[in-house]
Amino acid sequence: MTKDHEKSLRRHLLELLEGGSAHAKFDDVTKNLPAKLRGAKPAKFPHSPWMLLEHMRLAQWDILEFSRNAKHVSPPWPSGYWPKTEGPPNAAAWNKSVQHFRRDLKAMQKLVANEKTDVFARIPWGDGQTILREALLLADHNAYHLGQMVDVRRLLGAWK
Repeated sequence: MTKDHEKSLRRHLLELLEGGSAHAKFDDVTKNLPAKLRGAKPAKFPHSPWMLLEHMRLAQWDILEFSRNAKHVSPPWPSGYWPKTEGPPNAAAWNKSVQHFRRDLKAMQKLVANEKTDVFARIPWGDGQTILREALLLADHNAYHLGQMVDVRRLLGAWK
């Protein structure tokens, strides 16, 4: 692979992680959601906005830490990837989750953008994963659940 191809791949991965294009962006989906709806579950829908936000944050954190930390231990599935409650305990918890999501997304973007990161190399403590695979997994996971959050907001009457 040439340097130009690698640069192009990194640029495309960063765009995919950021969201937009054919997918909703995180900030667009999470902003202006009334506090009273953050723990609301629409009829016949299994998740509230809080549950989806926390699940995305926890899964993203796990993918990031696995990608960069040999000593990282993933939480148990599925209990370690979902919040214990349908709603946040307060507005500060919601805001903290949003901030941590943004922070970890930026960290993954920084890892991908770093030319010293070989996105094709196997992660030594994994079982065949690469940074490329983890970045694609993260982008896919986030897009899927952001789509769910849009649906929840529509069902709750809180989406344009």
